Amino acid sequence: MLGRMTIDVRPATVFADMATILGPKKPTSNVCWCLSYRIPSKENQALVRQQRGEYVKELCDSGIPLGVLAYESTDDGEDVVGWAAVSPRADTTFATSRTIPHVDDLPVWSVWCIRVRPGHRKRGIAHALLDGAVEFARSNGAPAIEGYPVDNHGEKVDLTMAYVGTRGLFDKAGFTKAADTGSVLNGFPRVLMRKSLG
Repeated sequence: MLGRMTIDVRPATVFADMATILGPKKPTSNVCWCLSYRIPSKENQALVRQQRGEYVKELCDSGIPLGVLAYESTDDGEDVVGWAAVSPRADTTFATSRTIPHVDDLPVWSVWCIRVRPGHRKRGIAHALLDGAVEFARSNGAPAIEGYPVDNHGEKVDLTMAYVGTRGLFDKAGFTKAADTGSVLNGFPRVLMRKSLG
């Protein structure tokens, strides 16, 4: 029988835990490693297979804020179960995006990827990750935080595209819609959701 479970969200500082969530099952596979919005497209496409993980390890070791990890604690120990990418918008490709608008000149942070490990979904981990991302941004002096989820009106979103989150998830975390975007994912429009941290 499972014991009592608690979710703890912490800054992502342990590369091995990031690899558990973001890395491929086979080291030679090409996977995103959550680099698509973090680095320029040309650089992103040039990195292949193991180079992608090596690049993320260098970023992690350098102390650059990459995101937060969720850990599930039970009577039997602790397991990493989720990830949220969160960084200053200026350090991401959203800074120059043609489809995601700038609402104002505030040095906002962006949260753009929320992933929960298979076998751990439907337990509120995505909500805990988003709350943890907000707190991480706040503790690093962010005046506000943005996300760019799909406005799916409760319809099912393909799991491979659900990483951006849904408007409902952001609504529940106290974000409000600040703007429409020119971006569409899985047939759903993405909206810019903003939460003031002042």
